[in-house]
Amino acid sequence: MRAEAQQYIDRIDAALDLLRRFLDWDRALRRLDELNARVEDPTLWDNAKLAQEVMRERTRLDSAIGATRAIASEKADNAELIEMAEAEGDEDMVNEAIASLKALADRADVDKIKALLAGEADASDTYLEIHAGAGGTESQDWAEILSRMYRRWAERRGYKVELVDYQAGDQAGIKSATFLIKGENAYGYAKTESGVHRLVRISPYDSAARRHTSFSSVWVYPVIDDDIDIEVKESDLKIDTYRASGAGGQHVNTTDSAVRITHVPSGIIVASQNDRSQHKNRATAMNMLKARLYEAELAKREAVTAGEYAAKTEIGWGHQIRSYVLQPYQLVKDLRTGVTSTAPDDVLDGALDPFMAAALSQKVTGEKVDVEDVD
Repeated sequence: MRAEAQQYIDRIDAALDLLRRFLDWDRALRRLDELNARVEDPTLWDNAKLAQEVMRERTRLDSAIGATRAIASEKADNAELIEMAEAEGDEDMVNEAIASLKALADRADVDKIKALLAGEADASDTYLEIHAGAGGTESQDWAEILSRMYRRWAERRGYKVELVDYQAGDQAGIKSATFLIKGENAYGYAKTESGVHRLVRISPYDSAARRHTSFSSVWVYPVIDDDIDIEVKESDLKIDTYRASGAGGQHVNTTDSAVRITHVPSGIIVASQNDRSQHKNRATAMNMLKARLYEAELAKREAVTAGEYAAKTEIGWGHQIRSYVLQPYQLVKDLRTGVTSTAPDDVLDGALDPFMAAALSQKVTGEKVDVEDVD
C-alpha cells in the first residue's frame, strides 16, 4: 500500500475508532434495535411528546451508525481496489482510488465532529462572555481582539451574532463583552473555548516596545430551551440598573436602561444593555442567568463522568488554555490538546475549527496531553 493511501486510511481508522467509542458501539446497536421495536408499537403515539423524543433518538442513532458503517465499507472497497490496481499496474485506477480515500477521510472527519456534537445542549444557540484580566489597557485591548476573533469565527460558520452587553476599556479595548451567537450547534462548538487565553506580543502601548503578556477569559453557556425549567428565587437576586456604556444611540446612553443581575448563592453576574427598554434588558439578563445556572449543572454532570471539576478560575498565569505568541515568533498553542498553528493572524481572524475539533475529541477519549506552554 502506498504511503499516501495508508495516511488516508489511518485518518479514517482514527475517526472510526473515535466514533465507535463515542457511540459505545455495542450498546448503541442494542439501543437502536430497542428503539426500532418501540416505533413499531402503535401505542407509542398515545404520548406525542414521548414519541417525538423516541423518534429523535432513533434518527440520531440510526444516522450515526449508518454513517460509520458506510465509511468503513467504502474504506475497505477503496483499499481493495488499490491493491488490485497496483497488481495490474493500472496507475490511473490507483490515483482515482487514492483520491476517493482522501475525500472519504475528509468526510470521516466531518462526521466525527457531527457525532461529537450530541450533548444535551450542543445544538443550542450560545452566549459567549469575554473579560479582560489584570493589566489595564493591554489586557483590555486583548479582550477586544478576542471579541473580533469570535465574531469572525461565527461569521465563517454562517452564524448570527448579537451584542448583549459591553463595557468599554479605560483608554482602549474592552473590559468585558457578551455576545449571543445563533446557529446550529453554536454551543457545541463554542463550549470548548471556555477558559483563559494568553497573548504575548510587543505592546503597541509601550513606548519602549517591550514584550508584554496579557490575559483574558472566555466563558460560554447555552441558550436554554423554554421546555427546560430553571427555578430562580427572587430573594436570591440582587438587581442593579445603570447607564449603558456602549454604542447604541443617545437614549440608550443617557438613561439607566442597562440591567445587572447578581445571583447571590452562586455569585454569578449577568448584564444586558442591548435594548432601550429596561424591562427587555431585565428579561434578557434573566434568560442569561438561567442559562448560566443550567451550564453549571451540565458542567457538574460532566465532572461526575470525568471524575473532576474544572471551575472558573483566576484570569492569569497558570490557568490558560491557549497561548497566542506574536513576538519574537508566530505560534498559537492549545495547552489542553497540543494543537498548534504557525499562522496566528488566521487564528485571530476566526480559524478556530481545528482547535475546537481536537478539544471535542479529547472529551470523548479522555486522553490527557502533556503540553508545555510557550515563552
